[in-house]
Amino acid sequence: MASQFRISNFEFRNPREWGLYLVTDRHQTGGRDLVEVLGQVVAAGAPAIQLREKFLDTVEMYGLAERLLAMTRQAGSVLLINDRADVAMALGADGVHLTRKSLPPREVRSLVGPRMLIGISCHGLEDVREAVDGGVDFVVLGPIYATPSKAPYGPPLASGILREARRICPLPILAIGGITAGRVAEVVGAGADGVAAISAVLAASEPGTAVKEILAAVAAADELKTAIPGTTRPVPGSVE
Repeated sequence: MASQFRISNFEFRNPREWGLYLVTDRHQTGGRDLVEVLGQVVAAGAPAIQLREKFLDTVEMYGLAERLLAMTRQAGSVLLINDRADVAMALGADGVHLTRKSLPPREVRSLVGPRMLIGISCHGLEDVREAVDGGVDFVVLGPIYATPSKAPYGPPLASGILREARRICPLPILAIGGITAGRVAEVVGAGADGVAAISAVLAASEPGTAVKEILAAVAAADELKTAIPGTTRPVPGSVE
């Protein structure tokens, strides 16, 4: 039973402070066991993980999520479940991440209640507007750069869209798609509050080191951003 996991983690409740949001894909680990790789990731300080394994059946998804939730609770990280609000609710996970094909955010909120985080993937400005109106807690916007995992969602949007999204969106915005530590400064400077990554971490020879490098890059970019007048983050609840 998962009752021992039902106490939510409040240390990382604000996605604006995550820096890195890791999205799982067991096909990106180079044959290594996903749980073992994620063990290195959370040990390195990854604040938030999205379990996104779309081709698992309900029993497999529940079992994997249960194992990961035990791990993230111990490490002080948060765990969101992609699309499967039922699994998130059954386990008492920290949140659910929606896609454009998921249930509408307001319907999901009515199911999961006010304490669970709701994130959503966006692939353009209209998606961002709908996300704000839908009452989610944060958006993941991309692909910013070319990457095979995001090819089905269209050509890269480029970092300029983050500036445009920042003007219409008071919510935390995380950039995804081709993200590496070397690209963090550009996306944070353009308006992202942090990044979401898949292969940059999971395919790395040392996933824990990759996590630390990305988090350090976000911290450095954020420090520079707040030091330059006119580039500070928006006040939550306001629109620039």
